[in-house]
Amino acid sequence: MSFRFENFEIWKLSMDFGELINELSMEFPAKEKFNLTSQIMRAVDSVALNISEGSIEQSDAEFNRFLGYSVRSLAEVVCCLHKAKRRHYVANDNFETLYNKAYLLTNKIIAFKRRLK
Repeated sequence: MSFRFENFEIWKLSMDFGELINELSMEFPAKEKFNLTSQIMRAVDSVALNISEGSIEQSDAEFNRFLGYSVRSLAEVVCCLHKAKRRHYVANDNFETLYNKAYLLTNKIIAFKRRLK
């Protein structure tokens, strides 16, 4: 027995991505605790949360709307990654890895959305 969302690759990937971002944010300076750290963690958690919430007792149109929230949250994470890079909180190679994972996940969610229509 499982919830519907637990079978979706996009949910699994978003959960894994969230943990990578969590690990990164733990390296941010203490002065960022209530700013960038909090923002990036809320945004990355929102990706998986919206996938799961939208998949339960929703029409495909409503689920599609929640998937849109997930994509927008990923864009927010990417913006936070750029800020972290500019502030020298993340090395270029790690930034590129996380950026590429966000890009891939975004495209997978968009493809999933298109199948719902």
